[in-house]
Amino acid sequence: MNTTITKSAGMGAVINDGTVTFRVWAPNAEKVFVGGSFNNWAKNDISLEIEDNGYWSVITDQASEGDEYKFFIEYKGELLSRNDPYAFEVTNSNGNSIVRTLDFEWDDTDFKMPSWNELVIYELHVGTFNRSSPDAVGTFEDVIAKLDYLKNLGINCIELLPVAEFAGGISWGYNPAHPFAIEQDYGGPDGFAKLVNEAHKRGIAVIMDVVYNHFGPSDVDLWQFDGWSENEKGGIYFYNDHKSETPWGDTRPDYGREEVRQYLRDNALMWIEKYHCDGLRMDATSYIRYEGGGLGYDTEIEEGNVLMRDINSEIREKYPHVLTIAEDLKGDSRVTDAVEHDGLAYGSQWDMNFVHPVREVIEDTHDDSRDLQKIVDALEFKYSNDAFSRIVYTESHDEVANGKARVPEEIQPGDAESDFAKKRALLGIVLTLTAPGIPMIFQGQEFIEDEYFQDTEGLDWEKKKKHEGIENLVRDIIKLRTGEIEGGKGLRSQHIEILHSNHETKILAYTRFDANDPTEPVLVILNFKNQEYENYGIGLNEDEPFELRVNAGSKIYDKDFSELPVDSVAVVEESTDAKNWTGKINIPAYGALIFTKS
Repeated sequence: MNTTITKSAGMGAVINDGTVTFRVWAPNAEKVFVGGSFNNWAKNDISLEIEDNGYWSVITDQASEGDEYKFFIEYKGELLSRNDPYAFEVTNSNGNSIVRTLDFEWDDTDFKMPSWNELVIYELHVGTFNRSSPDAVGTFEDVIAKLDYLKNLGINCIELLPVAEFAGGISWGYNPAHPFAIEQDYGGPDGFAKLVNEAHKRGIAVIMDVVYNHFGPSDVDLWQFDGWSENEKGGIYFYNDHKSETPWGDTRPDYGREEVRQYLRDNALMWIEKYHCDGLRMDATSYIRYEGGGLGYDTEIEEGNVLMRDINSEIREKYPHVLTIAEDLKGDSRVTDAVEHDGLAYGSQWDMNFVHPVREVIEDTHDDSRDLQKIVDALEFKYSNDAFSRIVYTESHDEVANGKARVPEEIQPGDAESDFAKKRALLGIVLTLTAPGIPMIFQGQEFIEDEYFQDTEGLDWEKKKKHEGIENLVRDIIKLRTGEIEGGKGLRSQHIEILHSNHETKILAYTRFDANDPTEPVLVILNFKNQEYENYGIGLNEDEPFELRVNAGSKIYDKDFSELPVDSVAVVEESTDAKNWTGKINIPAYGALIFTKS
């Protein structure tokens, strides 16, 4: 039985009542066929009928779940073999499409993503996060094996580098070949769905990294998909002029075509609807909205803005709990502004105004030249008048590669486990976890992983054993941040007040507080100098003592750290920092102290 259907039936291979509907967009094709394991790969046996606007479809009872298939497209006398752009699974990046549904058994119905002001994100790369052996590629099952560890660390959200099927088995994932399929070497669709389900059962949300600024550039059947192209470019899915050019290949999608925008919109919703993902992090969005990525004088791609605005608006309307994140890195509030303010309506964006100045200051080799004003500016910055419209971090997959290393390695190259390197790296972690914004750490950062990120090298879990105390420190701060440990509500608020910034002593102090509920302020004191201070004075607003919760420079976290005793803040009626009250405290060299109210 071969019959045509209407456009509303969906794209790709859709199973229904013992039949499979194949539907594809190929506006320049002269004929379209589908063949596969169900008909001995006959290339002209089952023909699709033309619909409106270049769509082709057929219903057949020959195919069923699990069958392999391809489309065969006739163009100017040539028969082109193409994978289904909407294939939910492929045998491998240059193999065949597989007929399948994405109907999984879920038991995560009670899961609710934490409020965005409670999130602590852990970015990880499936292929390297937890390898069963040095030569193996990490899988979704390997990540599942570490979910209890992440839960114990206090993490309530993981963000995965892209897992859409890519060329080969080793990659960062930013070379998607089949955007709707899941990388087979990681465990395919079933493995990914199981990971999301298991994460949710532990109270951990899942954010998926997606790549819409380019495809491939290798193993991409979308290239000249139906035979047509101009200027030897990519055909219907891509720009066929200078706008096709990106740093990752000549493969920028043509956002000006409604069908391409629909393709990317459908992909975004797949992660949410089919795989229960709680958020999307969109890669290099500046290359969706600017031809040159927004570097200097650049030409805007308005239809790219339309794409992102439409996707974000639909997600906000249908799934208001889903967080969309832009990796834009241009410091532009428009990215997170509301549509009515000509914004792109992302929920949050990675913040260059935090990571770059903070790393610059803590990696500076000279104490005297550390500029505390850069830290103050980084702490007080916000987009769209919302502290949680930014993701704050000192390490990410990009910031610890591409010529840069992990923070401890950058601080002291070749000796990342030195006292200086560890303490100053912890200054960055404490800043990240106590700053206004959504904090993010990168895999292994919690136990001072060093060197730089490579997709060929697994995370060194031996360092976890070696730096277990520092991991405990990070856990203590995370749980105070998320509310698992009480007393830290101020860390989940919009508000910050800089109490003290001394460029000679290099001491910085600030409070995080909720203006509507001032009962749980948090006082943070940071020492950016290799000098300890005793009975140091910091101006306070009132005569209420703060109690010590975390001393990041204490020997309880690392045997090489300070023995200087640190107690609760002693408050005296004395003017400091133009305030009537002064808190007296001992501060270790390169120390980081966190206090809460009793």
